[in-house]
Amino acid sequence: MYNYPRPLTKLINELSKLPGIGGKTAQRLAFHILSVNDDEAFELAEAIGVAKKEMKYCSVCGNLTDSDPCGICSDTARDQSAICVVETPRDVAAVERMKEYRGLYHVLHGAISPMDGIGPEDINLKQLIVRLRQSDQVKEVIIATNPNIEGEATAMYAAKLIKPSGIKVSRIAHGVPVGGDLDYTDEITLSKALEGRREL
Repeated sequence: MYNYPRPLTKLINELSKLPGIGGKTAQRLAFHILSVNDDEAFELAEAIGVAKKEMKYCSVCGNLTDSDPCGICSDTARDQSAICVVETPRDVAAVERMKEYRGLYHVLHGAISPMDGIGPEDINLKQLIVRLRQSDQVKEVIIATNPNIEGEATAMYAAKLIKPSGIKVSRIAHGVPVGGDLDYTDEITLSKALEGRREL
């Protein structure tokens, strides 16, 4: 069996640690990186280094940013009365791509998962409560955690903490995706779709 030279093996191993990258894809990426000219390869390495060095979490919402507070938190044109609570900075990007939500965000950096030993104190939930207490502008918290067991547990726990303050707590709707077929939809998704039905 052929063994790759040690530097190539290390590159493949490091690339395969990335999410969604298996061994074969890591090999293809490694060979591609080695096939480009030196400038391109070093630009990639520099971009990784600069991003790792300069990106940080916003002290207000917890989103990834290169300035503190982030561009969303410091944008006075945004609706200060709504905060959308998400699990990761990727979720902020997903909601922003929609171009319909103009409120603020709060990133939890995870979800409550007793099976994985992650409790409420291990995510950015305490900071959300402090933020709500310090603001008299927030009228609604929209919980947009993932529609799985951990996301639901996190949503329920967060709602329980927020509701005594009198702030409206809502949950994003879940259900049948546009273009989906009912006969391919699982029971839980159908149940959530029925729960979240609205009048036409």
